Amino acid sequence: MSESVIPSAPDAAGLAEPARPAPPAQSGTLAVRITRLTLGRSLAADDRVAVEAPLEFQLHHPALGGEAVSFGTTMRTPGDDESLAAGLLYGEGIINRAEDIAAIETSTRRPNVVNVRLHSHLPIDVQISPRRFSAGSSCGVCGTTSLDAAIARAAATRIESPVRVELAVLLSLPARMRESQSKFGDTGGIHAAACFDARGDLLGLAEDVGRHNAFDKLVGENLLAGRLPLSNHVVLLSGRASFELVQKALRAGVAVLAAIGAPSSLAVHLAAASGLTLVGFLRDTQCNVYANAQRLISAGAPRSA
Repeated sequence: MSESVIPSAPDAAGLAEPARPAPPAQSGTLAVRITRLTLGRSLAADDRVAVEAPLEFQLHHPALGGEAVSFGTTMRTPGDDESLAAGLLYGEGIINRAEDIAAIETSTRRPNVVNVRLHSHLPIDVQISPRRFSAGSSCGVCGTTSLDAAIARAAATRIESPVRVELAVLLSLPARMRESQSKFGDTGGIHAAACFDARGDLLGLAEDVGRHNAFDKLVGENLLAGRLPLSNHVVLLSGRASFELVQKALRAGVAVLAAIGAPSSLAVHLAAASGLTLVGFLRDTQCNVYANAQRLISAGAPRSA
């Protein structure tokens, strides 16, 4: 493998130092040399960025005649690739339980390929349509070949969970998630999806440069551990709540989906129709509840603006 090279930042006099080999990625981050600028000052410094690399999903099944079928490629932060593969296939409806997977294999020889071997008992379409998402790490449903099918499948789901969450607990979750985000602290440029119980205890967290990848890693980890559905849990997203992420939450049986950012219109409509509690703009003192607020317990009565 050839060694990548990062150009050095110029020094204060504007002269660049000789290029040097890039340090190896550690825990999904990479050390880089930067120029930090302020008014009247230029300073060479060290920084870390989130690693983004391709991952191809190869499916193996007896019905495919011994040939591997590519299910597409995504850009992701290396690490937890097995969970990412399991979560993606579950979200897409290719598998319905961990037992549908015979093995998930990654190789140091081909670090950007994950092979998923499916059991023969699993029905599979020989002409299985691959995901078309080779270009981005932020795309979810935009990679599927049938948007209408994805919407119809999600809209048919109903969340009936009776779980109740204290508002004070919900408001405390962003700080708890941030404390556990090792890669975000290093780079400031990576997404997270975290799972909590109704008491606010952190049960799992996944990080990735892609919002959807982080969620798939979280779901895949719980799937392989036999912890789905997440009907008594809260899932917190570090970014916005799009339709694709609500769709994934419904598939995993999530009762309460909260986001640091804003929801989209389609996400709100889908959550309301499916019984999912959807929270946006979650901060330490307030939040907006866009659908099914009955699962949140507040000490004060709601007031109109």
